[in-house]
Amino acid sequence: MPTECIPDLFGFEPVEGREVVAAFDAGMVTSDAGALLLRATDRAIKMMERFASCFHDVRRAELIEHEVATLVGQRVFGIALGYEDLNDHDELRHDPMMAVLAGKLEARREDCAPVAGKSTLNRLELSRLEPTRYHKISHNPMAIRRLFVDLFLEAHGRPAKQIILDLDSTDDPLHGEQEGRFFHGYYDCYCYLPLYVFCGRHLLAAKLRRADIDGAAGSVEEVARIVAHIRRQWPRVRILVRADSGFAREELMAWCEANGVDFLFGLAKNDRLNAMIKNELEQAAVTSQRTGKPARRFKQFMWTTRGSWSRRRRVVAKAEWTQGEANPRFVVTSLAREECKARYLYEKIYCARGDMENRIKECQLDLYADRTSTATMRANQMRLWFASMAYVLLCALRRIGLHDTEYAKATCGTIRLKLLKIGALVRISVRRIKVAMASGCPAAKTWGLAAVRLAAVANPRASPV
Repeated sequence: MPTECIPDLFGFEPVEGREVVAAFDAGMVTSDAGALLLRATDRAIKMMERFASCFHDVRRAELIEHEVATLVGQRVFGIALGYEDLNDHDELRHDPMMAVLAGKLEARREDCAPVAGKSTLNRLELSRLEPTRYHKISHNPMAIRRLFVDLFLEAHGRPAKQIILDLDSTDDPLHGEQEGRFFHGYYDCYCYLPLYVFCGRHLLAAKLRRADIDGAAGSVEEVARIVAHIRRQWPRVRILVRADSGFAREELMAWCEANGVDFLFGLAKNDRLNAMIKNELEQAAVTSQRTGKPARRFKQFMWTTRGSWSRRRRVVAKAEWTQGEANPRFVVTSLAREECKARYLYEKIYCARGDMENRIKECQLDLYADRTSTATMRANQMRLWFASMAYVLLCALRRIGLHDTEYAKATCGTIRLKLLKIGALVRISVRRIKVAMASGCPAAKTWGLAAVRLAAVANPRASPV
């Protein structure tokens, strides 16, 4: 017998003789109770306050309902929680957890919610370098770029002895008529070509670029800026720049050599390079045919191009025979033979750069860094920075609160699903805010451990509970 539905009450098939009904009448309930960890993480690294200081607000203070710090935090927290669209915030502004994250439970005006809706948040994305009559919130791009590196440096308890900076570009497909869109033949679509710089899991730069450029365009400027910033704090650190063959350009290699920075880049194969390892490929083919398994040999030599390079450089070649055919690969490096043998250089150091692609996937798939659908490149760059800040925040949560747990190496998407998306009833009284989370949460133990660890970092002098 079909069930009956009345307005605001939905009936379903009975269970063990008891009728099942549902309604949206529970009151102050949130599906994002785990976001308290995000607020605790922000208190530990003080990111939102400093990110908000990168904006300049000339609105009249007595007429402002939502301050820039509230807007910035709301946008970054929203992305971390999986809400990539500004439209989502027209409903989220009434969510009690968003109010708790903003530290603002009630609006000063009766016609407003505690946090902002899409129209107010849009002012951040449309902010310019200087305030205007119609754009009263402006931003400082250099300050935002510096903040990424500052947060990276502060994440280390002591200066590192050596670090590896990974560079990579990727496609950001476009589906409209955005400023700067171009068709990229390799990716076979209209897109942007953002440049990312990582050090391990730490994001140091996310630069939006047009697609009608070389993949390494602007990399010298970004590397120079980041290296100078790092060396001001860590003057003795040894730095290795690592990237694929798209970055093996004379300008970048020459800059590294002139500034005491090591490099390790992939090198596109050609007939001259293949001829250098002809004997090694033949040996690998014989071994593979005899064993029935892939075989590889390594060779290193000094090499230069016919015109584009200014000097001879060390090249390491992998002569591999696999699946019945040759698979040669080459890298160029400033690392000396004495400190790094050919096989180790390629297999252990160069191949490890592939992990950076997983970090880019986290930014684009888990945190919507490719949601660049506004009209101008300036606004889309701002969107990319908001998504990047959400990544930095989740990385800090993972590093501080989740080390030595099952989520120590989890992706941002997994952390959101397991630890942030928790249903809870929010009770607000005169003396406290009680967030009653689901008793059956599988990650409750890990969540509690992370909360304790984050509190200890945010309040190091507080007495343990």
